[in-house]
Parts: sequence; structure tokens; C-alpha cells
Amino acid sequence: MDVGISREEHKEFARRQDEENHRQNRRLEELEETVRQIGALTTSVEKMASSMESMLKELEKQGKRLEVLEGRDGDMWRKVTGYIVTTVVGLVAGYIFTRIGM
Repeated sequence: MDVGISREEHKEFARRQDEENHRQNRRLEELEETVRQIGALTTSVEKMASSMESMLKELEKQGKRLEVLEGRDGDMWRKVTGYIVTTVVGLVAGYIFTRIGM
């Protein structure tokens, strides 16, 4: 009863083990590279989110400043319009008073 294996069978077994180890090592290297890429992507997304948050805050500040500026233009226009209306009313009243002799 021969329980051992021949030298050739052992060499074939060892060769297949080496091939399997090589294949698994390559898969592990690829997975490690993928994990590195995911880590880099995560870092980039975090930086981008921080940048977007800063931009949002700046846009809110600019929006408030724009509202103030637009309000100033509107206030100025209302003042100018008021002055013009006052002048026209004054001229019309003056004309009427001079016609009736006052």
C-alpha cells in the first residue's frame, strides 16, 4: 500500500500552488490599489465639500450685499422721483398763484 506521491506529482502540485499564490497576490495588489484610489477619492470629495461650503457662505454674503446695493438704487430712485414730483407740483402751484394774482 503506497501512500506517498511521486516526485512529479509533488512538482505539479507545487507549481499549481505557486500559480495560485501568484494569482491571489495580483488580486490583492489590485484590491490594495483600488483601496488607495478610493481613499484618494474620499479625500478629494471632502476637500470639494469644504470648498463648496466656503463658496456657499461667500455667495450668501454677496447676496446680502447685492440686496443692500439694489435697495440703495431703489431708495435713490424714489428720492429723485420725489424731488421731481415736488418740483413739478411747486411749479404748477406757482404758475396757478401767479395767474390768480397772489
